[in-house]
Amino acid sequence: MLEGFDPNLITDLEKAREGFVRLLNLVEELKRETQQLREENQRLRDENNRLKGEQGQPSVKANKKPKEENTKDHSSEKERKKSQDRAKSSKLENIRIDREEIVKVDQETLPEDAQFKGYEEVVVQDLIIKTDNILFRKEKYYSPSQKKTYLAQVPPGYEGGFGPTIKSQVLALYFGGIMTEPKILEWLRNAQLQISAGQLSNFLIKNQDKFHQEKDAIYEAGLKSTPWQQIDDTSTRVDGQNQHCHVVCNPFYSAYFTMPHKNRLTVLDVLRNFRKPTFLLNTEAYWLLAQFRLSPKIVNGLKKFPQEQDMDEALFLDLLEKHFPKLGPQNRQRILESLAIAAYHKHLEFPVVKLIVCDDAPQFHLLTEDLALCWVHDGRHYKKLDPYLSCTRKQLEEFQSRYWAYYDKLLSYREHPSAEEKEKLSLEFDILFSTKTGYYALDDRIKLSKAKKDCLLMVLDHPEIPLHNNASELAARQRVRKRDVSFGPRTEDGKDAWDTFNTILSTAKKLGVNFYQYIYDRISGVRQIPDLSDMIQQKAAEMQLGVSWNSS
Repeated sequence: MLEGFDPNLITDLEKAREGFVRLLNLVEELKRETQQLREENQRLRDENNRLKGEQGQPSVKANKKPKEENTKDHSSEKERKKSQDRAKSSKLENIRIDREEIVKVDQETLPEDAQFKGYEEVVVQDLIIKTDNILFRKEKYYSPSQKKTYLAQVPPGYEGGFGPTIKSQVLALYFGGIMTEPKILEWLRNAQLQISAGQLSNFLIKNQDKFHQEKDAIYEAGLKSTPWQQIDDTSTRVDGQNQHCHVVCNPFYSAYFTMPHKNRLTVLDVLRNFRKPTFLLNTEAYWLLAQFRLSPKIVNGLKKFPQEQDMDEALFLDLLEKHFPKLGPQNRQRILESLAIAAYHKHLEFPVVKLIVCDDAPQFHLLTEDLALCWVHDGRHYKKLDPYLSCTRKQLEEFQSRYWAYYDKLLSYREHPSAEEKEKLSLEFDILFSTKTGYYALDDRIKLSKAKKDCLLMVLDHPEIPLHNNASELAARQRVRKRDVSFGPRTEDGKDAWDTFNTILSTAKKLGVNFYQYIYDRISGVRQIPDLSDMIQQKAAEMQLGVSWNSS
């Protein structure tokens, strides 16, 4: 950086300033490289010790620093959140009174002139946990003429030797309370229930078809409820193998899908709700092939395929094998992605997502007409700079202050959008992200943000969408907490159960429905609570979170 610099050539302050700027950036770069080398050196030492049968450096966390000193916190929550005044409500309003009891004063302790003045009410909450074991005497008839026995059936939910309360409690504790199976088993046995570990496991994952159908209905209703969706993924394990849990959500629901991969085709499968894939060669498909930089030879070869008509997977793969027998895996993947995306956008029989709110992961790009990037994710890149010198720290802090001040303006715009304000904010974006600070790492980061203007400012065209992707991250965190406690499912039935009940749990919370009561309502066959999918449709009709698409 300072190659060719000669201090004897300094004849004015401007050249001196330029030299100092270069020197300060060199210090920052060397400090960053030194830290990286130290960390890499320690990793190599630990690995060397491990290979020799020894232990590496223990992972002991340092004492937590005060927030203002904690430079390793890459979260942007503090900057983006505004303080909110929350009105406190009395919890007594939500307590159901099951019984009343009069508490009398010991008459012997009262003086002769004591006068009765009514009652002072005190509400005490308590819980009764006791068995409710039932001996069903099922009527039994035999018809000699029919040679057939007729036997009465137990009420819904009581099949299998256990009632709906136990089955519902087990699901609520495992998924809602994030308890492990051994601890739930211990709790049930302490309540004097005779139940095996196998029976408990079956309650959780077996014969859950009706709930899987509810999950499918929730997702279909969620996809129809808004033209936009939020999406994220997190790692998980199934039978000890690494997989990925994909989360799709909006303000009305959250849906979970555990898959072996997280590539673009997998995400597309999720958005299509796993309908049979089709492939289409049209103008958009050729445009996508150009984005992936497929060679002209391959593109010309694809022109021999059927044009402007859907091809099922078997037909398309046969054509690929016939015309491109030596096609490499990367080119094959790009062709599949391009034609599958083009077919997805043309379908009318299921809801096609117009826009996704997400981080900048490559698998999310090109799937939808528009893409909105998360401002919180972008803000974390500035947190990670961690400058060493006070002057560069000040430059970073000043820019971050302007960054979040602009973010606040976008929040205000969402509440009161207008064409005039839209143009003004677009211009302010260009000014903000054209800033030159002289701190090279910061300036490079600012350029990267500016290059994403269209995606960061998608809210100007669609004020209904959020500016961050926290909703899907919070939904993914629910799976992470469950994974930390129970590690992961071991079978396909278990994987499906995790996805289904995480979906029902998260959606019930968003709709203000008690998860346990909903599960009990379904297992017992009462069905007094409306379907969550119907509630989603009702909420969507009330809130109208796709108005900007309807008016365009």
